[in-house]
Amino acid sequence: MALLDSDVWGKRLFSDGWKDAGREQPVIEPATGAQLGTVGLASAEDVGRAAARAAEAQQSWGAASPQQRAAVLRRAGELFTEHAAEIEDWLVREAGSVRAKAAFEVQLALGECFECAGLPTHPQGEVLTSEDARWSLARRRPAGVVSVIAPFNFPLILGLRSVAPALALGNAVLLKPDPRTAVSGGVVIARVFEEAGLPAGVLHLLPGDGSVGRAVVAAPEVRVVSFTGSTPVGRAIGEQAGRLLKRAHLELGGNNALVVLPGTDVHKAASAGAFGSYLHQGQICMTTGRHIVHESLLAQYTAALTAKAEALPVGDPARENVALGPLIDRRQLERVHGIVTESVAAGATVAAGGEIVGAGYRATVLTGLTTDMPAWREEIFGPVAPVIGFSTLEEAARIVNDCEYGLSVGILGDVGTAMKLADRIDSGKVHINEQTVSDEPNAPFGGVKASGTGSRLGGAAANIEAFTETQWLTVRPDIADYPF
Repeated sequence: MALLDSDVWGKRLFSDGWKDAGREQPVIEPATGAQLGTVGLASAEDVGRAAARAAEAQQSWGAASPQQRAAVLRRAGELFTEHAAEIEDWLVREAGSVRAKAAFEVQLALGECFECAGLPTHPQGEVLTSEDARWSLARRRPAGVVSVIAPFNFPLILGLRSVAPALALGNAVLLKPDPRTAVSGGVVIARVFEEAGLPAGVLHLLPGDGSVGRAVVAAPEVRVVSFTGSTPVGRAIGEQAGRLLKRAHLELGGNNALVVLPGTDVHKAASAGAFGSYLHQGQICMTTGRHIVHESLLAQYTAALTAKAEALPVGDPARENVALGPLIDRRQLERVHGIVTESVAAGATVAAGGEIVGAGYRATVLTGLTTDMPAWREEIFGPVAPVIGFSTLEEAARIVNDCEYGLSVGILGDVGTAMKLADRIDSGKVHINEQTVSDEPNAPFGGVKASGTGSRLGGAAANIEAFTETQWLTVRPDIADYPF
């Protein structure tokens, strides 16, 4: 049987085993509109039952030995390796990924599992000094039940990067994937951990709408919420979690800048810029949304980027060798085109693209912009590269920071100059001589300002901070003498 045989998951929820769902939704291929299957949808009542069961199951899972938990994570990584082709097919057809992006996402997933397999044996506390004759310790303990809410764009890794460390550190998890990618962002994870030997009741798959999202935050058993998605939804989740005194780790949007310094190799810079703006149709929080180019290179860079854009074919990645696949749905496609046309009406010029092609959008280059135009100010979440010039390093820093977001910045060119600019930039990540899209399981990930609550994911330190609680523990050889 294949890992993702629909006889297992079709019309079902994974909640203490696979169970028939009260509601269901077709799985739609965005490139063609074809139905690929039917997933079960959760209700708020399903969430309540799952949270109660997760809290119960977490007790024994949290008490399991470090090697028991590590073994499950290692086996999960092996399963991603063994079933890579099958999982990639789902990412291509359900999420609209081109094949290279799908393969990259699966590689990130198996790397995440192997990296997290080291968390159970990582030091989780410290010995403190004390003025009293006692041992004083700060130790990390599982938070308990963690809710993970993940988006559609990189559905597998953006769910797994919270699920895997949370499980490794002894928590139970409620996973709510975007219902548009409930298989590649939910069923895959549930099936991998089921086959890896995760005990029943520790992981629950609960696809659904906003009411389900609110329920996985509100459930009293849930202590930590890890959300990746849009800034408006993240604000709402943060407000709800704050009222309930729960920790919320929010990885939100971005309008990321790529700065091209004077003297940079224009053709290499344009290649980096095209990758940053057009990978996965620009549907990445780290997408290069603003190209800030020194005035001495502006015309050359724009011409080179335009040539790159015009050479990138758009189509169905499951059936054609294309560079850009479909956008996730028609609503997003029309939103992207609306931002482009509104900016053109305000005075911008389309140097390449600017057209809907079936379910996709041509790689687009916009010039002649001002910084108040929609294509410059907004997170487009589509394959659009707005280009603007700068004259001084001070101006470049001002343009980069004049943005509500602060997730990722790339700087191309002389390293010494780039270092000076990097010190002036307010961003969660800065990449010198790289574009803006980058992620590794052992590196901290997160943004500032409207991009979220900082680096709360990735690497042992961030993951332990995110998914455990600190407990102060003291020990005396005998009962102390008290004055009462």
